[in-house]
Amino acid sequence: MNRFSRLSVTFAAALAVAGPVIAQDAPSRSTVIASVNGTDITLGHLLAAHADLPDQIRALPVDALFEPLIEQLIEQTALMQQTEDALTAREQLALENEKRAFIANAALTRAAEEALTEENISVAYTAFVTEFDGREPTPEFNASHIIVETEDQALELRAMLDDGADFAELAREHSTDGAAQGGGSLGWFGLGAMIPEFEEAVQALEVGEYMGPLETRFGWHLVLLNDTRMSSAPPLEEVREALEQNLQREAAQSALTAATAAAQVERRFDALDPSILTRSDLLDD
Repeated sequence: MNRFSRLSVTFAAALAVAGPVIAQDAPSRSTVIASVNGTDITLGHLLAAHADLPDQIRALPVDALFEPLIEQLIEQTALMQQTEDALTAREQLALENEKRAFIANAALTRAAEEALTEENISVAYTAFVTEFDGREPTPEFNASHIIVETEDQALELRAMLDDGADFAELAREHSTDGAAQGGGSLGWFGLGAMIPEFEEAVQALEVGEYMGPLETRFGWHLVLLNDTRMSSAPPLEEVREALEQNLQREAAQSALTAATAAAQVERRFDALDPSILTRSDLLDD
């Protein structure tokens, strides 16, 4: 169903005639800003409508949005009063579904937000570290590389390195991949993260050594091993976002499970064939 909005239909005109904000003492969300056939429209309705606007519209000056939003609420209320008793069966069912989905989503969002406490994050991180430290430690490498298109280019750069040139400076000037800007640094990585030829080269080096030219399907490399370490749990800030997402998913799933378990559910669809989903004609009056 198309959704019509005063803001989309007459927004340009509304910008030109938008008036001043109504002055009120200590307004609250219950403050009445308009009435349509006795049905109040409150400041809370206005604020919720504003919060629901697309970002690019909500970014406009509030003076330009104030009256158009109120007029939209007035018009919607008038249309609702005139039409709500004449909804088709299809429209009424869609309305019920939309209400169901909105309330359920609000409940899940609330559960997810409430789960994001520093205490919960700390507990989740402690569990993560315990699990991580229980694994077999594996080597990790910090390496840099210079990658060029031909072996001759790589040999020229190798000669410059042998004469004392700085690896990072050569990478910034000559390397052709995205790591060049950072002096060729690839950061820390574990086994299996790089293509086999590159991984074998890194494992064969001592810290501070470089080698090459090395050919891979990406080109010709010079490889420098900066450091090595055994794997350890990353600090909290590196995994905070992932932990928060897990906490939110778990809280939402817990809320779903608890609500369903507490409800008296009777499933009566065994006799229905899944092809019934194609019978949209049953929605017609």
